[in-house]
Formats: sequence, C-alpha cells, structure tokens
Amino acid sequence: MLHWYALKIFYNKVFAWEGLLEDKGLETYLAVQKVQLKGPSHLAARKKMAESSGKRDLRFIEDGPVIYERKPLVTSLLFVKASQEDILEIQGLLNEKDVFGRVKGFIYRSADKEGFARISAREMEIFRLVVESGAGGLEFFADDDFTRFRKGSKVRVKEGQLKGAEGYIKRIRKDRRLLVCIEGVIAVATAYIPPENLEIIEEE
Repeated sequence: MLHWYALKIFYNKVFAWEGLLEDKGLETYLAVQKVQLKGPSHLAARKKMAESSGKRDLRFIEDGPVIYERKPLVTSLLFVKASQEDILEIQGLLNEKDVFGRVKGFIYRSADKEGFARISAREMEIFRLVVESGAGGLEFFADDDFTRFRKGSKVRVKEGQLKGAEGYIKRIRKDRRLLVCIEGVIAVATAYIPPENLEIIEEE
C-alpha cells in the first residue's frame, strides 16, 4: 500500500533528494513557483545546464529556448508517495551522517509520535490544487504557526481559480481567509475569497 509522506530536507538539498527518490521510481511532489529567466540569469542557467554533463538539473525546466527556474514555495519540504518498506529505507538514508556529522533530514511523524504521518490522497489533492492554481496572495504556515489561529467553518470554494478547494475559514491578522491544511505538516492560506463563492460543508 502506498501513502504520501512529508520529508524535511536540510542544507538546501531538496532538489538532490527529489532526483534521488525519482530515480528509485517513487512519485514526489515539491511545491514550487516557476519563474522565467531572462538576460544574464537565462545565460547563467544555460551554462549550468550545459556543465551538468547530461545529468538532470531539477532546478530548471527547459521549454524550447525558454528556461524556467523552479523556486520552492516552502523551504526544504518534499512529499513522497511510498510503501512502508520504501519509507523505512528513506529514513535510513536521511539518518546517515554527512562529512560534518549531521543528519540529512527527517520524516514528519504522526500526532502520537508512534509512526510516520500518513497524508491522505485527498489532502494532497486539495493542497496541490491550491498551490498550482495560480492564485495570488498565498501564504504558508508551519504546523506550530497555524494552530494558533481561530478555527471557523469548513467550506468548499464554488467559483474561481480555487474552485473545489476545501478548508477552514480562519481569521488571520484581521482578515478572513481560507486555510487548507495537511495536518501536522503545513498549511496554506489563500487571499480573501468572497462569501458568495463559498459553501459550508459538513465535517467528516
């Protein structure tokens, strides 16, 4: 059985780990913003890609003459869809010490700390919908940040770029915003959404 898990990768190595896990045949997800490079930045990226000796550089996407840089929206957070056997292997790799004696990251654990936090397909689907919607004004919060905001009604977006997204209305710095959570890991708050574009849904 495959489940989604969240990894925290240290020392700016998230793209290297994305490539490593994909080379093992595992599906990954990294929340990124694609930025088109122009002028000197475009030339520098072209040079880096040429020097990679055919090895993929996951920081960049080449689309004909256009090059985009992938910029993580959440520092060092990588999701992977894996079996129990796979995730134990990943834990072992993350616990290996680097040349400075430091571990390389960790896997988020469940609320009871008894095992790794399994993320439902639905949570991932809605999180990805919001991240990839192109909507402006998104703001990300770590678990210990968003739990302090007052929880409101559970709603679904009926119209617009975020149609289909589900989350909670929360008051964040005096603004009523939609908060979409992956419990225990991360949350993303949207900009203000007009009430007429929302419908209240029942808690499961």
